[in-house]
Amino acid sequence: MKKLLILSGKGGTGKTTAAAALIDFLKARAFADCDVDAPNLHLVAGLTGTPRTSEYYGSQKARIDPEKCTGCGACFDHCRFQAIEKNDNVYRVNEYACEGCGVCAYVCPTQAVELVDDVSGIQMLYTGKRVFSTAQLKMGRGNSGKLVSEVKAALNDHAPETDVAVIDGSPGIGCPVIASVTGVDLVLIVSEPSLSGISDLKRIAATARILNVPVAVCVNKFDLYEKNTEAIETWCEEEGIPFVGRIPYDHCASEAINEGHSLAATGCPAALALRNVLNEVLELLEVPECA
Repeated sequence: MKKLLILSGKGGTGKTTAAAALIDFLKARAFADCDVDAPNLHLVAGLTGTPRTSEYYGSQKARIDPEKCTGCGACFDHCRFQAIEKNDNVYRVNEYACEGCGVCAYVCPTQAVELVDDVSGIQMLYTGKRVFSTAQLKMGRGNSGKLVSEVKAALNDHAPETDVAVIDGSPGIGCPVIASVTGVDLVLIVSEPSLSGISDLKRIAATARILNVPVAVCVNKFDLYEKNTEAIETWCEEEGIPFVGRIPYDHCASEAINEGHSLAATGCPAALALRNVLNEVLELLEVPECA
């Protein structure tokens, strides 16, 4: 099974729109959404049934036992993250501010504070003829990279026999992206013809290069500024990176998403361009083209 990861370097380029279309063109039997901070692939993936869910435990959080707390305020005075809140001489931990450093537990004279395992998110796995793995990180939690690794592990463990698994990644170049890139066969970068799009394209390409994973590039909404599109193509040629296609700006994209399906269900110009991008990508993966 070859793993194709879709990245963008920044938000708003059309990464998930492209991923959803490629999944449908391939009739993919295994796919995942590793954007655990804001997963949305499920909205257009046409999933049915109820997923299996499991709690994900990340870092620990402090908890104050009100029965043991004497209200001395030592935890409040020493917390550098201002995660201890005081109300009428009653102290409690703000779970969104707590970093789990343990200083409050260390300074408490009555052992009223303890560090407990924190449910940092929920993993979801759809199984059947198609396997879809995803997760939702709780607000204010860290360890997104570890959760991404769990999402990918669940996909690997339950994926049926298939040529290509498609993974929708996170924007940026941080921990969840690095965890997404690790172990995949190809990263398809969906860029846009803007200055920020070019800058972030170069950053994510450099990140993948450090991790020894090959990349390919396509440009979404290329006709909004063709001069920058040409600059991206030139840069790819100079860097020896395969440029696999241009996708036009198309009102059908937003209409399809609003209706809850991917561009693959339409015959619009953007869909045709994405099919051509997919065939170029499959050639790089040495997988037969889709019909």
